[in-house]
This record gives sequence, C-alpha cells and structure tokens, in this order.
Amino acid sequence: MAKEYRLLLSFTDKEESHTLEAYESLGGYRGLRKALLEMTPQEIIDEVKKSGLKGRGGAAFPTGKKWDYVPKDHPGPKYVVDNADEGEPGTFKDRELLFKAPHLVLEGMVIAGKAIGAREGYIYLRYEYLWLFDRVKNAIKEAYSKGYLGKNILGSGFDFDVYVYLGAGAYIAGYATALLESLEGKRAIPRIKPPRTSRVGLYGKPTAVNNTETHATVPVIISKGADWYSRLGTPESRGTRLFAISGAVERPGVYEFEMGSLTLREFIYEVAGVPNGTEILGVFPGGLSSEILTPDELDVPMTHEDLERVGSTLGSGAVIVVDRSVSALKLLRRSLEFFAYESCGKCTPCRDGTNWMTRVLVQAEKRGYATREDVNLLKEISRMIRGKNFCPLGDSAEYVARSILEKYEDELLRKPVAA
Repeated sequence: MAKEYRLLLSFTDKEESHTLEAYESLGGYRGLRKALLEMTPQEIIDEVKKSGLKGRGGAAFPTGKKWDYVPKDHPGPKYVVDNADEGEPGTFKDRELLFKAPHLVLEGMVIAGKAIGAREGYIYLRYEYLWLFDRVKNAIKEAYSKGYLGKNILGSGFDFDVYVYLGAGAYIAGYATALLESLEGKRAIPRIKPPRTSRVGLYGKPTAVNNTETHATVPVIISKGADWYSRLGTPESRGTRLFAISGAVERPGVYEFEMGSLTLREFIYEVAGVPNGTEILGVFPGGLSSEILTPDELDVPMTHEDLERVGSTLGSGAVIVVDRSVSALKLLRRSLEFFAYESCGKCTPCRDGTNWMTRVLVQAEKRGYATREDVNLLKEISRMIRGKNFCPLGDSAEYVARSILEKYEDELLRKPVAA
C-alpha cells in the first residue's frame, strides 16, 4: 500500500502552523514572490495548465483553463472567489486547510488574482464554520502586515485585497452561481448558464471561483514547477488529493495521497481501519453526491478516470463508509430527505421529485420494506429528474437513488422476518 504523501498537509503539521511565522518557515509565500516578480499573468496560467491541476471541489474542471476563460481585456473589475462552502456530506478537508494553513489558501488566491487581473478576492465561508472566521481574519491581518496583501505587494506594483463572507447555511451555495448570488446578498439559487462565471460572475463581472483545496495547491505548483507537480498522479488525475473519510472506520480524518497510488479498499481497510466484525453495506467514494459502491467494487484506484469506469466519481474526495447497522432502505430515505430539504426550489423536477421520493420512502420505512410499486415509482421519478435542472443538486439526488435502487433492490423489497 502507498504511504501518505503529505504535500499540502505538510503545512499543517505544526501546532502553530496557522501563523504567518510558521508558514514562512516552511517556504510560504515563495510561490507568490515568484509569480509577482518573475512571471506574467499568462505564464502563471500556462504553468497551472501544464500542471494538470483540476478543481478539487467535485466538478474537476481544469483550473488553468478556467482562468484562461476570464477575458484579458475586460475594462472593469474582476474577482477571485474561494468556495469554502463545504456543505457536501462527508467532506471536511477544506476545514482542515483553513484552520491549520490559512496562509496557503491566501497565497493561492493572490496568485490567482495576478493571473486573471483581479484586485479583490472573497472567501465564502459556510456559516457552520463560524468558529473558523476569526482564525481566517487573523491570517488576513498578518498577510497585510507583512505586505502579502494590500497595495504594491512585494514591490511588484500589484494590489490585492481579501475579504471573508459568511454564508447562511445553504448546501446549494456550494454551487458556484448560487454562491455568487448569496455573496451579492441575495437568495442562494443557481443562475442560468451560459454565460460562464468567468465572463459574468460576481456583480456581473468576470470571476474565477475555485475550491479551497484548489487555491491551496497553486502556490506549490508555482514554487516547485508544473513539470515536478505533473509527475505526481496519473495522466488524467495529476498531483495529490486530500481525502476525508468518515463513517464505520476506526481512524476517520483527512489524509493526502498521490492520486492513483492506492485503491479505495486499501484506503478503507488499511489506512482508516474497519472495526472487527463490521460488515460494510456500501461506500460513497466522493461524498453523498457520488454513486454508491458495493463491497465487491472497492478494488478501484482513487482517480477520476477509474471511479468513472465503475460508474461513480471522485467528487469532493469524501469517502463515507456505511455499515450493515444501517439498512439500504434507511440509507436511501435519509439521503433523499437531505436533498429534498436542501433543494432551493427553483427547478420543478428537483423540488417536487426529491420530496415525492422522500414521501414514498418514509412510508416504506414505516412498513419495513418497499413494495414493487414503490421501487418502480422511485425509478420513474428518478428518470424524470435526470438532466432537467439548473444545477447538479437534482442530478445528485438521482445518482444516489438510481445507484441504491439498482444495487440493493432485493434488500429494499425484502420483508422483515417476523420475530
């Protein structure tokens, strides 16, 4: 089994790692100095492109490509937004970075600002992370005090300011356009696309929205070089990845591995550990929004391409291990209940479909099993949701419903044995 490759997490190993002094002692802001004093904006973008870095929030869109979409000749302001609305069930990797290495994230944001020509950045922090607010604010103050933020950063002539914004506890705000609506003080509901946020984003201006882990990876790429970074991982999944694991394991937490260096089974059984006598029902490899895998599907490398090959996704890198103390029926009901509750209500298929499925499942759980009619109806509702929404929330509910209905249908239909 591969050993943990602590690239980003190497900045979190000290108790005082969140301070500027500790961060600088580990080479912090070296990448920023190189980006501002030795590279042009296009050279920064090209370096990130060459590295093969893909977004770490779930969609896995190439980061350099996203930055290159931002118009170079736009006369008005542009913005960098850090998506720290970590609301995907099972995901807590960004929390680790913001709590233990906030300067790593700030450095990545400033480099992103130079790359796209932005002068302002916003960290959209989920409200449930209110306890992180002061720590991030203090890191920002430290960065200003040493000239890493503000006017004429490092004597480069480049100005950049960062602000922290607290969300209102909506899962849907993790979706970029809904996040921007919330950041503008409006209700967090997704916008119609196109246009892309790279052209019409915050306040109608070009905006680069990236996940916290994505921003944290940028300084490493710039300081060590794209050639070095791109040798890590696989051709389709380059670099390292933070994986959060929770559920029926002995050692839940955040780990970092070179992508493709271990299988999902190795991660669960050899790294996180499964308690003796525990029988696994299934595993969500990329948060609740990814299709569930059965125990015999776990011998798959943890990469984008390999998980897609078995019909799932790496998603946010959140591995949720569910054991047999939870029935397939309860798992399906609770999952759909979550998506129904978090639906913003804009799209009829998502709003009504998730609630309809939840009502069917609540009655089935009271009965103790699903009927054939229940299963057929759930499959039909699922098909009516698929691909008919403005954002991925409805499709995420459909993924969960379809994968559990297909893989655990016999269990859903099985009547409990009378005592």
